Amino acid sequence: MAANLICERLSSLSSKRQVCVVGAAVIDVIADAYSLPHRGSDIELHQQGVNIGGCALNVAIALHRLGVGSLNALPLGQGIWADIIRNAIANQGIETALADVEGENGWCLALVEPDGERTFLSVSGVENSWSPELLARLSIAPDALVYMSGYQISADSGEVLVSWLETLPESVEIFIDFGPRLADIKTDLLDRIMALRPIVSLNRQEAEYLGLSTQDDSVEQFALRWRATWQCPLILRVDSEGAYFCEEKQAGWLLPYKTKVVDTIGAGDSHAGGVLSGLASGWTLAEAVQLGNAVASYVVSHRGGDSAPFTHELQEYLSVYENQS
Repeated sequence: MAANLICERLSSLSSKRQVCVVGAAVIDVIADAYSLPHRGSDIELHQQGVNIGGCALNVAIALHRLGVGSLNALPLGQGIWADIIRNAIANQGIETALADVEGENGWCLALVEPDGERTFLSVSGVENSWSPELLARLSIAPDALVYMSGYQISADSGEVLVSWLETLPESVEIFIDFGPRLADIKTDLLDRIMALRPIVSLNRQEAEYLGLSTQDDSVEQFALRWRATWQCPLILRVDSEGAYFCEEKQAGWLLPYKTKVVDTIGAGDSHAGGVLSGLASGWTLAEAVQLGNAVASYVVSHRGGDSAPFTHELQEYLSVYENQS
């Protein structure tokens, strides 16, 4: 879908379906690093800032800024990190259904190299301590979209989350972004997740872990094997090549909106937020993924994880893009 067509359709974004966002709200300490440290080294960092973050919170913010509401299951505890998060999301207009959890929120150090690539060092908190009682607070609509990140699934309480997903009606559509913790998810737990036939969003590295060969293979061939094995929709984000999607009756490439990359923090989360915004508004998967491409393009052209665009900002960005293409 061309940039001008996305612009025209942005006004149709709405909350036709409930979106439940399950996962983390944490603190990101972001710093520029001329290179990653090696053992025993001492490198100088240039701090960009201290921001609120976490995959689920990034998704919730992207949805909110695109005018799509969500039921947010973002555990908030006590302590200095929780207080910062609580105040920050209130200023963003974001609410959580889990605002009084016992414990402290986690944080991470994000090192950004000169090419924009980022490396995370994370400390877990209440966002990785799930219980059936906590999840029972959530009222999920029969046709809801439920987002979940691999960070939470790979944690010690991941089995609790998967067991909860298994109790949801079949009419609920699950969206999983496994992220870099994919390799930490136990095989039996991964099989249980895939048995639910979720929409799965992967980047190239994650797809390689699941069988995409770096030689003598193609994204299309991988997608065919995926459909034969899992029978569930796939979104494969392939950096500057755009995204490939496949579902039961349709598959194909969706071209990227090329831009100068300054920071990739939050790009995958914002892509998920764009996709979920489209799906919640009744768009097809192809249309929703194209919206995700546009949102991610905007995000990587701005510094910091908290850079998901408001609708008018995305319209302006795509209008400029269309005029230059």
